[in-house]
Amino acid sequence: MTNQPQHVPQTPWLTLIGIGEDGVEGLSAVACAILAQADFVVGGARHLELAAPLVQGKTLAWPIPFERGIDAILARKGLPTVVLASGNPFFFGVGSTLARSVPPQEMLCLPAPSSVALACSRLGWAEQECRVVSFCGRPIEQLYPALQPSGRIIVLSADENTPHVLANWLVSKGLGATRCHVLERLGGPHEAMHSFYAHEGAPDKLQRLNLIGLEIDAQSASHTLPLTNGLPDTCFEHDGQLTKREIRAVTLSSLAPRAGELLWDIGGGAGSISIEWMLASPACRAVCIEAQPERVARIARNAAALGVPGLNVRQARAPEGMEDLPKPDAIFIGGGASRAGVLETAWQALKPGGRIVVNAVVAETEARLLRAMQEWGGTLTRISVSRLEKIGSLHGFRPAMPVTQWVAQKPDAS
Repeated sequence: MTNQPQHVPQTPWLTLIGIGEDGVEGLSAVACAILAQADFVVGGARHLELAAPLVQGKTLAWPIPFERGIDAILARKGLPTVVLASGNPFFFGVGSTLARSVPPQEMLCLPAPSSVALACSRLGWAEQECRVVSFCGRPIEQLYPALQPSGRIIVLSADENTPHVLANWLVSKGLGATRCHVLERLGGPHEAMHSFYAHEGAPDKLQRLNLIGLEIDAQSASHTLPLTNGLPDTCFEHDGQLTKREIRAVTLSSLAPRAGELLWDIGGGAGSISIEWMLASPACRAVCIEAQPERVARIARNAAALGVPGLNVRQARAPEGMEDLPKPDAIFIGGGASRAGVLETAWQALKPGGRIVVNAVVAETEARLLRAMQEWGGTLTRISVSRLEKIGSLHGFRPAMPVTQWVAQKPDAS
């Protein structure tokens, strides 16, 4: 009989305990017992104060930089350790950070109700219908794509100033009619709520620990971003180098963005393609390569204004600027495709199964795309758009320059 290796279950050495503003009184009996017996407890100063009646062992308040605290926890691998966090440690919390280094079978998580769950219960909102956005270490502009008529959003504040900054920003976007609810210290004896319209401004002397519920006005469509590809050209600051709306919609359809994918946008112009790629999903990423410094600055402004401040803009000329970048899932080339080495470098860098889309308006680039199709496959499509314009006292359709688009998918590795 052959001896089979036996699976030896690993006992969790790391316990994550969610604690609310009600302190140890809100903890389960299991959480209380683990906390009372812990030799080493890590948490924010507020968490340690809330848990103080039960803590007997050594404590560590999160240091600066934060990574030092993570290192201290990992150095205790195999030794009983407790980490305190607000509410659910795996909801915008330390849990996901620790999970990158600690296997789930070595962790025990005992969550408390999250601040979002408490906020929705106070406001009478269905939690699954709310969008959650965090401003903790993140720019306010990321909120813009989430703003939809009649939408409900929970904003995790950075501090007591966030409600004031947010109200002013909403007014600047034409959304002063947004109903705002600031909920302070949820779940504890000092819980409070303040409601106001953005144009009225947030009240003074708010608590540092707060979150904000937003009710977007039903009549706000003209001040919010549509959910489909092809934003109006007026949304973008540009110098004429802009993939126009109709061509852009077709191009994004050809690129076919999926959540978590990375795009290289080569010859960025105004950045419209990479910006709309990122708007397709909060998880979509893009690198925009543009040689001219004034356009690089303009792309960054467009990205921030349209809610994707995380766009990576690189001032460089292709193909040199494509070096040392992470491999892309998709590539768009809006300029420079006829330059030596650009298409070859792009095709080589593209992941197996990835898509490449190139737009051409001049004959030299069209000729290069024909050769690319013959070498790598794909399709060539000519797209023509005509717009009605005034001709004297009458009107006629004036055709724009046609665009030839090459679309190809790199074969899978298999």
